[in-house]
This record gives sequence, structure tokens and C-alpha cells, in this order.
Amino acid sequence: MTERRILRRIRGSDTSDGAGVKLKRIIGQPGLDMLDPFLLLDEFRSDQADDYLAGFPEHPHRGFETVTYMLAGHMQHGDNHGNRGDLRPGSVQWMTAGRGILHSEMPQQENGLMWGFQLWVNLPAKDKMTEPRYQDIDPEHIPVVSPVKGVTLKVIAGHFGDVTGPVSGIVTAPVYLDIAVEAGASIEIPLPEGHHAFAYVFDGTDAQVAGEKLLRSELAVLSNGDSVRIAGREAAARVLLVAGQPLQEPVARYGPFVMNTPEQIHEAIADFRAGKF
Repeated sequence: MTERRILRRIRGSDTSDGAGVKLKRIIGQPGLDMLDPFLLLDEFRSDQADDYLAGFPEHPHRGFETVTYMLAGHMQHGDNHGNRGDLRPGSVQWMTAGRGILHSEMPQQENGLMWGFQLWVNLPAKDKMTEPRYQDIDPEHIPVVSPVKGVTLKVIAGHFGDVTGPVSGIVTAPVYLDIAVEAGASIEIPLPEGHHAFAYVFDGTDAQVAGEKLLRSELAVLSNGDSVRIAGREAAARVLLVAGQPLQEPVARYGPFVMNTPEQIHEAIADFRAGKF
């Protein structure tokens, strides 16, 4: 196997979004504008209600997919097509916005820890105007495997051995793994050759990725290859490992709209204003 190595390291930047929700932006900031096909990665984590109570009121999307992975807390989502659902600890929502949707994600708690991720995944030109759809995955439907002693993996999308994640039908053929490693434990994770990939340490003080120490809140952009080694160091840690097939297409983006040309962005704004979402 050709092991991947770390090409770049990026630390998250503190910012806010929605109606003032405080979060850490890792992809979609000046240091890493995008990692094709990934447009944005946010980590939201706070036990201070004022940091998250305002939530993400109704807002539009067109031309890409949003992926919400809840680690702690409870949010309710809804949209202008009548869809409703709960995002609770361990659940995943993979929303294909396609031609356009208005949706909201609002906290269903007034205290306690709210923690999770939102990832934006681009759609190819041929699929940007597809019908919107959701994949709401409850935590009990996400496979959990322990392939070696001291390592536990949640397989959200893609494959690990003969285990397949519940998210399906995504054109970028993503791999999305939540990897927990105990101190000193190690595992080689296969990844599709040619996929762009990153690792992000989100719990514990650090982990070893591709033979190098990676700190908490630090993202590693990985080189090409067909595997990467993840290991625990002096203490346990959790690592988000994500990979996707790059689209290699022009990207025009304006807020919640991601298309291929400026003209398509103007059309998206006009359609939104005309109530066509």
C-alpha cells in the first residue's frame, strides 16, 4: 500500500454563522479556501447557551450538499418542502440541496453541550440542479467496528473492509470515518487512490497521523495514496477522516450558493428572490 503523508496543516479559525452561533472554521477560511470537493468544514462546540441558542434560522442553499454530524446536543431541522427531523447525539444528516431549498437547524435545548460538525460537499455541474433530498441517519444505524485492539471506527460513509456506511448515492464517493484510538493503538486505514483527504483531531490533546503528531483542532491535508496510518500517542484521541473524489470543475460561490459560473450565481439569487426555491 502507498501510505499518504501530511502535505499541510491548518488550524481552525474562530468565527460565527447563522444567527450568531460561535464555531471554528477549518475549511473555507483564508488558510484553506477549499479542498475539492470539500468547500467548508465547521466545528461547533460550546456548553454556553448564548453561543448556540440563536441557531441557524431559515436560509437557502443551491448547488452543493451539507453534512451535519452531531456529537452532543439536540437540533431540529425543517425546510420549505415540509421535511422535519431531529438531529441528536451520534446522528448524521446528509442534505443534497440541489436546485434549491430553504432550511433551518435550531437547537432544542437551553443548556448543556452542543457539539458537532458541518461539512459542505460540492456537486458536479450535471447534478447542481437536481431535486433536493435528505439522508437522515440515526446513530443506531451507523456501523461501529473494532478491527484492532484499542481502535473503534464509526463508518458513516464509504467502506472499511466489508462494512459499508449508511450514506449512499453520493456522486463524490465519500469516505467519512470517526476514529477513536487509545494510547499506543494504531491502525492502517485504506483510502481510495485519487481521492482528496483530510484528518482532523477533535478530541484528546493530539494523535499520530501519517507518522506525525497532529494537535487537537488541527487539520492535516493528506497526499495521494491508498492508505493512512492513525495512532494514539500518550492518551486517547478521536480523529475525523474524510475523503472524496475531486470534481476538478470551476467553482463560483456566493454565500449559500455554489455554482460553476458567476452567471449561475446571479440566476440563483434571482430565483431565490422570486420564491422559486
